[in-house]
Parts: sequence; structure tokens; C-alpha cells
Amino acid sequence: RCVVLRFLKSPPNQNKTPEEILHHLQNIVDFGRHVMKQFFGENYVHHGEIIQLPLDFVRQLCLKIQPERPESRCDKDMDTLSGYAMCLPNLTRLQTYRFAEHRPILCIEIKPKCGFIPFSSHVSQEVKHKVCRYCMHQHLKVANGKWKRPSKYCPLDLFSGNKQRMHFALKSLLQEAQNNLKIFKNGELIYGCKDDQDCVSDWNELARHLKPFFFPSNGLVSGPHCTRTIVKELIHVITMTLLSSTDACRAGDMKTVPISQGRSYCEASAFNKELVRNGKHKLESSGLPRGCLLYKTLQAQMLDMLDIEGLYPLYSRVEQYLEEFPEERSTLQIDGPYNEAFYEKLLDLSTEDDGTVAFALTKVQQYRIAMTAKDCSIMIALSPCLQDECSEQRPVVLTSKSRFTFSVSVLDLDLKPYESIPHQYKLDGKIVNYYLKNVQAKDDPVMSNLFKENEDCTLVLHKV
Repeated sequence: RCVVLRFLKSPPNQNKTPEEILHHLQNIVDFGRHVMKQFFGENYVHHGEIIQLPLDFVRQLCLKIQPERPESRCDKDMDTLSGYAMCLPNLTRLQTYRFAEHRPILCIEIKPKCGFIPFSSHVSQEVKHKVCRYCMHQHLKVANGKWKRPSKYCPLDLFSGNKQRMHFALKSLLQEAQNNLKIFKNGELIYGCKDDQDCVSDWNELARHLKPFFFPSNGLVSGPHCTRTIVKELIHVITMTLLSSTDACRAGDMKTVPISQGRSYCEASAFNKELVRNGKHKLESSGLPRGCLLYKTLQAQMLDMLDIEGLYPLYSRVEQYLEEFPEERSTLQIDGPYNEAFYEKLLDLSTEDDGTVAFALTKVQQYRIAMTAKDCSIMIALSPCLQDECSEQRPVVLTSKSRFTFSVSVLDLDLKPYESIPHQYKLDGKIVNYYLKNVQAKDDPVMSNLFKENEDCTLVLHKV
């Protein structure tokens, strides 16, 4: 059994007691088990378990892996004093369905980011109703030196359910992976960024790794045609697995946020700009199958119904209450416990503010869930299987020359900190102001006029 050990990390000289670390880890496990499993489903969420290890083993392990840690992560120390760790399945190797151990396994990790445009009336800048957060943030990140060039990836294309748009989004991710896409072969990273500046995007090298998966026995020649064909097959497989439903969980039956409130496209999307340039103004949105993981991710994201601009005053109301009654912090369950009672309170989707702390707190907690869903990662594990091996119990995706049994999982589901809300509020202002000043002002005004014909476009999800 191949597992991952996860240790708590904290800034230097901020060591917590073993009891505090155990409590923190227990909160993470409980949040996955009692909250995120309800949103995403039993098969998609692996909440793990807490184990205690000999301290000598932990210290030796820490020394061994320290040189391998990315530079950007070394500002935090790994906990070597408590002995507590989370034990999780290695989703780059093992899947929900038990495959033969000797089979090669391909794993694609995607961080899809926020898949909708704010529909809240609290939004103060009109551009936020037209351009998605990810596309705006790209320009600020490039200006700050985090990335060398902006990505053409737009999350709204991936979440559209339209295969043409999804293919374009995935191709854009493969061209400029940043930290939104990684590919593993038998647990080893073969494509993507190890660190902020360490980006590998050699498609020919990727095709060399993938050829045995997609063209196991034919004589497909090497070269640009071969590379393009293999990348196309990969994109097809990712699309089909993302649209698949492998979990019949009750989250599909829960009351959901009405997705039709938001528009289904982003004016900054390279795909949409190309359509408009070609005189095609109809932006198709097929909608996502209700049971697929992208649909469930989008539902959780859309618990951010007020946008950070509408949420921040409510956060301030909770803060003011806590200043007067600090002992109430535990009663309000801000730091847990993340149990079924915590989950039940999240199901109140009303947006009518009655002026109470209870209303404000519910919206704050929903926002934290939404932020968690906006930053989660989707893991797609694929293993080749022969026709006679593929039973009805295992989902299968076909390509022109191969068939794969697969599983889809979601990870990075730690609840976003309550204390991060002021930072999110300031960051939102920075992203929008930079975009307005440095990007939108220089954009071709003709594009804006062409887009006006699509002003009333909405995203409608159909049951399948």
C-alpha cells in the first residue's frame, strides 16, 4: 500500500505543542470527512487518518527530504517534535479502484481555479461582471515577476461543459502550466512546475513519456505530427474523465446555488476573443453533467454569493462581536469542530441580511468553503487495461488505440483560514485596479463593442 505522510508546517520559532498539532490535524480530517465529502462525494474525497510516528524516524525523514523541498516552501519548518502526521493515499499512484500494481499509472493534477464570474450586486467595478478573477490576476502576477507570461487558460472555458472550449482550456494549461497543471508517471513528476520559476513545457518530451500509454503497439512515427496527436489524445481523455460521474453521493441532491445567475464566458478568454474576431458571437455553453466533479466543484465555489466586497462588511460584523465577546469564538465554531452541525449551517442560501451576527457568520463560513473549492486540485489517475479486464465496476475511457480505467479525486481541501479574509479583500482591490489601469485601458475598444451582443448570456446547467 503506497501512502503519503503529511506533516504540519509552521514559520520558524512558532512551534506548537503536540496537543495543538494533534487538534489542528484532527480539524483537517474532520473537515474533509464531515463537510467536503458532503459537497464532493464519497469517492472523490480522501480525508486520511492521523497516526503517531517515532520521533527519531520523523527527524531522519525530515533531513532526507529537506534538499528536495521547493525553495518557495522552505520558509516554513516541518513539525518534527510531535510525531503526529496525516496518512493519506498517494493519489498519483493509487486510485479508488484497485488496479494491478504492476500496471503503469499516469496521473494528471489540475488546479481549475474559480469557474464563475461574480453575479453579486455588491460588486463595485463593472469589469468584475465581465472578466474572471483568474484572467485579471494573471496580469498582476506577470507584473510582479511570478510568471514570465500570462496563460491563455480561462477557468470559465473548462467549467463550460462545452468540449471545444474545454479542449482549448486544457491545451492552454499544457502550454503554460504554471502551478495549475502537473503530470506524473508512476508517481514521478514528468511535466509541470516544481517551483515558481522552474517550468518545463517540452511537448516532445511529454509525448515520449505518453506514447506507450496512448499508442502501445503501433508504429506511429516521431516528430511534430506524433506529438500533436498524443497531446490531442491526452486532452480528450482528461475532458471525458472530467465530465464523467463516478459517485452517486447525496451532494447531487442537495439544494444548490442557481448557476444561471452568472454569465457563462469571460471577455478576456483567448477562446472567446478568437470567436469574436472571426465574427462568431454565439458563445456555446453545453453545461456540466450534474454528477461530475467539475459540477460539484462549481457548486461549492458558488457559495461565494456576495463576492468579497459584499462579504467583507459581514466579516467586520463578526470581528466586532468577537472583540466584545471573545469567549464566543468557540461557540461560533470559527476554529472548529467541523462536524455535521457545522455542515448543516452551510445549507442556508438566503442572501437577505437581517443584521444579525448569525447571518454574517453563515456567509463568512460559506465564503471560506467557496475559497477552499476555488483552490482545490483535481487528480485524474489513469491505468491501461485490456478489453477483457474492464469490468462494469470500473469506469473506462477509450482513446483511438487504448482504453484506460480511471479514478478522479479532489485534494487540497483544507479550510481557508478565517484570518485570511482581510488579505483577500485587499488582493481583490489590487487585482482589479491593476487590470483597469494597465490592461483594459489598452484593450482594443472594438472588442468591447463586439462583446456587447452577448451581454445577456447566461450559464444554464442541464440534467443528464
